[in-house]
Amino acid sequence: MIIETPKRLHLGLIDPSASVGRRFGALGVALEGGYRINLTPHDELKVICAEKEDRETITFVVAKMNEHFRTGFNYRIEVERAIPRHVGLGSTTQLCLGVGMGISKLNNLHLSVEELAAILGRGKNSGAGVYTFKYGGLVIDGGVKGSIPPLIVREEFPENWAFLLVIPEIKRGFDEEEEKPVMEGLSGKPEIAGEISHHILLGLLPALKEVDIKSFGTHLSEIQRLVGRHFEKYQGGEFREDVSLLLEFMRENTYGWGQSSWGPTVYGLIKKEEYQNLSLKLHEFLRENGIRAKIELGTPRNRGADFMERNAYLMKLINNVAKR
Repeated sequence: MIIETPKRLHLGLIDPSASVGRRFGALGVALEGGYRINLTPHDELKVICAEKEDRETITFVVAKMNEHFRTGFNYRIEVERAIPRHVGLGSTTQLCLGVGMGISKLNNLHLSVEELAAILGRGKNSGAGVYTFKYGGLVIDGGVKGSIPPLIVREEFPENWAFLLVIPEIKRGFDEEEEKPVMEGLSGKPEIAGEISHHILLGLLPALKEVDIKSFGTHLSEIQRLVGRHFEKYQGGEFREDVSLLLEFMRENTYGWGQSSWGPTVYGLIKKEEYQNLSLKLHEFLRENGIRAKIELGTPRNRGADFMERNAYLMKLINNVAKR
């Protein structure tokens, strides 16, 4: 079985203070280019991947599935394409759910993504990764209140919009152990949560419905700035100080901008056809400022994870090549 997951941009948390009874409330958008995993039955557990953390995550998921469902350890699991770890693109949740759902399907367990997420400990603070995995598109959850937060908004993301992504070669964002005490102690500011909610309900979502990229980007940038005020105690300001130059470039050259999760990934909202010219301009900007970074086109993905038998996957590749 071939499993292809999205990767996701995390656009922020609304209300860490739980001022109306529900905590957090997350926004996210799915992008193409997540994990591609080859999962097949085998005579023993064999994990093939480049990253030690990916191996540890996969081993954890296999053991957890066996603990709950007696699905065993006899799998060959190869990571053919990976999401970089702890850069703000949702690697842990996408890998956990991809492997777990693959094992579920091989064993005819008929688990929902939400059930699987609860078993694997995903979605405890944010449902953005869970729902981008399940549905793709832009998602907003309804905040945590004792379980995985409910999905309250899922919208198609315009196909001709995209994100200019920059992943600088600097300190990675918090991992889950580093993040845990921050999230447990985070109180947030209720008045800021109100402003964020206003921008979402009467700014971001209407602009998305009207396919108004300028308005959407304006509200997205303001939401990002406000979200950053919840976390300024922990990252030295509204955004990480070490990405300030990159954010300035995005502010001047894109429709909307921000830092995904704890970073260091920075993004700018663009029209897809603008990518080539903007990427050349950004390469020059990086060279002039001595910044080492990877530049990518973040293509919207309006579907969740794909699960394909190997032959069906090969036919898909052949058809895609034939269309070019």
